[in-house]
Amino acid sequence: MLLCALLLLVSFPVSIWFCIKIVQEYERAVIFRLGRLLPGRARGPGLFFLLPCLDTYRKVDLRVKTFEIPFHEVVSKDMVTAEVNAICYYRTENASLSLTSVVNPSSAVSLLTQTSIKRILAHWKFSEILLQRRHIGDEIKVALDATTCHWGIKVEQAEIKDIRLPAELQHSLAVEAEANRQAKVKVIAAEGEKQASEALKTAADILSVSPAAVQLRYLHTLHNLSTEKSPTVILPLPFDLFNILSSSPHKPLAASGAAADVQRPAEPQNKETKTDSQML
Repeated sequence: MLLCALLLLVSFPVSIWFCIKIVQEYERAVIFRLGRLLPGRARGPGLFFLLPCLDTYRKVDLRVKTFEIPFHEVVSKDMVTAEVNAICYYRTENASLSLTSVVNPSSAVSLLTQTSIKRILAHWKFSEILLQRRHIGDEIKVALDATTCHWGIKVEQAEIKDIRLPAELQHSLAVEAEANRQAKVKVIAAEGEKQASEALKTAADILSVSPAAVQLRYLHTLHNLSTEKSPTVILPLPFDLFNILSSSPHKPLAASGAAADVQRPAEPQNKETKTDSQML
């Protein structure tokens, strides 16, 4: 270091330009002196000085990086096999630790994310995976942070992007969904029939009290039929005829027969007895 300092003093006007380095706002410089990491935090942003003959430095980008996990097969808790695609966002939190701990941070985080997804989804049912993606993503993020914190890397977010289902499973889910829709339709129709029957019963009770209301309803129905566009032939009948036809036909005939028997006078009996002629 003394020889290097003496060399800088001898060639000062020129050597100063080899000692000044600049890093951007989103970068940090990790300095190694004779192969050993200098203590303290990484240098930057802006200007920093180093000894040209003894020091070397590496730039580390602190911006958020993203990568996409390709489709790979996972098995859920209920033994359903599906293909899952995920995406992960991470950034370098400690430049010195990241540079000295991991050779390829992107590849390491990618493989770790893929392994964590398989392990975590094995504890979830397939229906829960479809509905609880955000919660599963938070669980994956916590699991990744537990490991990447030792690498100086911070995982910002991890999400399940897409899920591919086998053709057989898609068909079975479609059949199940169609059966659920048909069941709901039948239940709604039954509820409608129940409400309609209750309304008809209430209307029948009201109309049975007032015969005039029944006749008005009959006339209103005839009016609605006459105003339809389709060609119809209407033969109106007197409303009293329905009351006569609705009564039992046997009781009036029996009553009238009994009345006729009561009102019919007794025929006088012919007391003369006919005798045969003497010639017979």
